[in-house]
Amino acid sequence: QVQLVESGGGVVEPGGSLRLSCAASGLTEAYYTVGWFRQAPGKEREGVGNLIINDNDGSVYYRDSVKGRFTISRNNAKTMIYLQMNNLKPEDSGIYYCAVPGPRRLGTLGPALYDFWGQGTQVTVSS
Repeated sequence: QVQLVESGGGVVEPGGSLRLSCAASGLTEAYYTVGWFRQAPGKEREGVGNLIINDNDGSVYYRDSVKGRFTISRNNAKTMIYLQMNNLKPEDSGIYYCAVPGPRRLGTLGPALYDFWGQGTQVTVSS
């Protein structure tokens, strides 16, 4: 069973940085993708980016609005997945989640394919 726990959220001024962490357990070779999502009040959950965690493929995909500012990475053991966020903007505010699709399924930036979710961590970008 996959379990995910996010941390690292907080309040930051525009232009600032945060690094979110996702502590993962149960990510065997059957799981191919870890995604980061966010949800602002009154808005739908949207994909921020996803990382292919196969040992032979470390591809990363980002939504256009965060390209060049956000970076997803992981440790070798696949127990920690990070979201480094730089040059943060007020529109980046929301609850951030990490998520994993079911076994042997690749995820995309759409949340519907993901079966396992963390509890989320709040990010607020405000002056």
